[in-house]
Amino acid sequence: MDVVAIMEALAEQGVTVLLKSDAERTAERGKPWTFVATGAPLREDVLVRTDAASMEQCLAACLPRLRELGLSFPA
Repeated sequence: MDVVAIMEALAEQGVTVLLKSDAERTAERGKPWTFVATGAPLREDVLVRTDAASMEQCLAACLPRLRELGLSFPA
C-alpha cells in the first residue's frame, strides 16, 4: 500500500489528512497512531478519525469510510 499516493490523491480532492505517531502514547503502550481526515469534500459534520496500535490499523479503519463517502484513491 502506497500511503503517500493515497494521501496525495485525497489532498487533490480537497481532503486534509493527518497521520501521526505519538511518542508519549507509544511509551504508554497505548494506541500511538492517529489518522484524521477533514476537508471540503466531507460534510462539515463529518470527521474521519481513529487511534490505533499501528498505521495499518488506522488505514484499515478509515480508508473504507472515505470510500463510502465518495472519495477515490489507489488501493
